[in-house]
This record gives sequence, structure tokens and C-alpha cells, in this order.
Amino acid sequence: MTQALDNLLTLLELTPLQDGRYQGECEHLGLPQVYGGQVIGQALSAARYTVPNDRIVHSFHSYFLYPGDSDQPIIYDIENLRDGKSFSTRRVKAIQNGRPIFFLTASYQQCDDPGFEHQNTMPDIPGPENYLSESALFAKFADKMPPAAQKLFGGEKPIEIRPVHVINPLKPEKMAPRQYLWIRSNGQLPDNQLLHQYLLGYASDWGFITTALQPHGVTLMTPGFQVATIDHSIWFHRPVKMDEWLLFATESPNATNGRGLVRGEIYNQKGELIASAMQEGVMRFSKKSKE
Repeated sequence: MTQALDNLLTLLELTPLQDGRYQGECEHLGLPQVYGGQVIGQALSAARYTVPNDRIVHSFHSYFLYPGDSDQPIIYDIENLRDGKSFSTRRVKAIQNGRPIFFLTASYQQCDDPGFEHQNTMPDIPGPENYLSESALFAKFADKMPPAAQKLFGGEKPIEIRPVHVINPLKPEKMAPRQYLWIRSNGQLPDNQLLHQYLLGYASDWGFITTALQPHGVTLMTPGFQVATIDHSIWFHRPVKMDEWLLFATESPNATNGRGLVRGEIYNQKGELIASAMQEGVMRFSKKSKE
């Protein structure tokens, strides 16, 4: 296991507080706010402390209310909404500086009945061995990037990401709103399905909404351009193995009113549909850049 992955697993292990809440620390990625995937992963980690051991997450829906401060810890408050014979529901409130910055509602299921099955067909995409990682691609022009971008994209990462379509962040060309990413943890993981789900939640926020930017020739590096997640949801269909390669196939069906919508499907290399995801985010030029 790499040091970067070990650090992430430590980040997802929360500290219990006396009032039944949990505290999580923040990582500094070079972003102006806390990375959304971190809050998702920690919220799922917090909720698991109150759920029976025989139940795993089958879906979650979340809203980002305010940007998080990477210099401050986050407090997670869990509300037990329901415990039924097969399903449990939890609502997690993430609090920073005395106000809620994020809400997540997660549903857990005791999976003892396979039922009917069908799924979409995995896209015909060459395997991950055909592509370079984001870190390797970034290294080619790192000297042209500002320090914040060097910290964000450079160095060892807990999740290795290999994009199928490479976009120049400084001179992007307009492309169809589709992207394919091969993703995998940067090291072996314990055989704990909930942990693999937290890590997929963490990784799924990376490069997701940017799919909606592709038809417009802008990136996260475009001066004066603002991108932020509004909401994020995942449905888990089959067991997740984050230490094996997964294909994250994303597309954006719509952008309007300064918002972009993206949806994604995550497949393993056997062609099994592991999870589906959707996200909406702000994508617009800031008011200052227009003045």
C-alpha cells in the first residue's frame, strides 16, 4: 500500500466525540475548498457506526451547501431515520464552524435475495494498460502550471486515474460531453466492502462534472471559471473492488442556467455494472471575471 493511500484510509477513520458525533480531519489538495469526495467518504464512514454489520450501502444522495475549509475539522452528526427488516436509512449532517455545509442520506440493505438481474453493456474501451495516469500526463507540462495545480495533480495519489481522452487543461479543444476513466486504488485494500464503497464515493467526485465542460472548451484551469458540486448520488449495484481496475464511463446530457448535469456508470473488467452515479454542479464564469 502506498503512503498516499494509507493517508487516505486514515482520513476516513473518524474520531468519536462524547456527544455521539464524529470528527474528521481535512486534506489539503491545493483546492480553494475541501474536496467533495472527502466529505462524501467521511459521511459514509460516519454513518456506518450506527448501522447493523450485515447491511451495506445500496445508495446515497447528497447536497453540498457551503464550501468546506481545509484548515478546520468537520463534525458529522448522524440521524437514524429507519431500521426495517431489510433496509436501514441514515441522514448525515456535516458541520463546520457551527453551520451545516453538507447533507447525505444513505440507504443500507441486508443483501440476502438476489432477485431479477439485468444491466447495460459495458462500453468497448481498451484496457487501462493502454493509457498513462493523470500524474504521468501532468508531469509532462508541470513546469507550466501554477503551484496550486502542481499540488493538485502532481505527485503520488491514493487513487490512480487513467483517462482515455487526454485534454490539455491550458488549451482545451471542444469535445463531445463523454469521458472514460480507468480508476483503481494505489495499493491493495482490506476485504471490507464498506471501505471499498467509501473509496468509490471519494473517487467518483474527481473529474465527474468536468465532463460537462468539454463541449465548451473550458477546464478547471480556465481563468475566472467557477466549478462546484451541488449534489451527488450513487447507486451501488454489485460488490465494489477498488483495488482492481474499474471503468468510469461518464456523459453530460445537459447544461443550462450555469449548471451542468453528468451521469456515470462504473464497470469492472468482467463487464459487470458495479454502480451508477449522477451529479449536478455549478459551471460558469465568476462575476468578477465579467467585469
